[in-house]
Amino acid sequence: MKLDEVVISKAIIDSFSEKLKKGLQTDVVIAGAGPAGLVASYRLAKKKLKVVLFERKLSIGGGIWGGGIMFNKIVVQKKAKHILDQFGINSTLYQKGYYLADAVETASTLCSKAAKAGVQIFNLMSVEDVMIRHRKVAGVVINWSAVDIAGFHVDPIAVSAKFTIDATGHGSELARLIENKMDVNLNTETGKVLGEKPMWAEAGEEAILKNTAEIFPNLYVAGMAANAVYGAPRMGPIFGGMLLSGEKAARLITKRI
Repeated sequence: MKLDEVVISKAIIDSFSEKLKKGLQTDVVIAGAGPAGLVASYRLAKKKLKVVLFERKLSIGGGIWGGGIMFNKIVVQKKAKHILDQFGINSTLYQKGYYLADAVETASTLCSKAAKAGVQIFNLMSVEDVMIRHRKVAGVVINWSAVDIAGFHVDPIAVSAKFTIDATGHGSELARLIENKMDVNLNTETGKVLGEKPMWAEAGEEAILKNTAEIFPNLYVAGMAANAVYGAPRMGPIFGGMLLSGEKAARLITKRI
């Protein structure tokens, strides 16, 4: 068979355009495809909800890939090991309560499982704004990451959703957008994003489940974004809290729907 470059190009353009059009109206939109975003998306998709996941970077998986200082191993505590087991991710006991997992296997498996569950994943796309209707988050505004990086003046497009999850990590970007653009209070002690504290693994891991919550009508925070919004410490290369946070965010939204 003779290969035609134009046919190859048309196949990509046609299929991606259909995928994008189908993703413009969804049950749940998630900003950030780190461990919390991936676990949340997988759990929601398994509940037969329509889920769209946007990641600004080329790779999916957030901070997992690099482990600690580019040593591609991660640590997961005992209470989160069941998530590794459910995803079929291998782990080994390092010492009581501490389990080691391969960073590459973990990131690639979470991504694969989410995609196979039906999550529509878009990499190289940034969530640059939110849509507010009747003082509730009604979706997000997206653009190519390259537009942001290059500083081009190119207008974005909109995605409507019943619920939105801010899983943007340390930046807690959607929460900050609402704080900066709306004269409203978030569901925090001061009504504002408190900002993350210095590293303290134990305190950060304990706080992250409590902080995984609805911070504004129809907007939830998960993962490191949750600790950043509520002023809790960062944790470093231990990922159990991230996984459990994604699991909780999915559970909260499933109950709402």
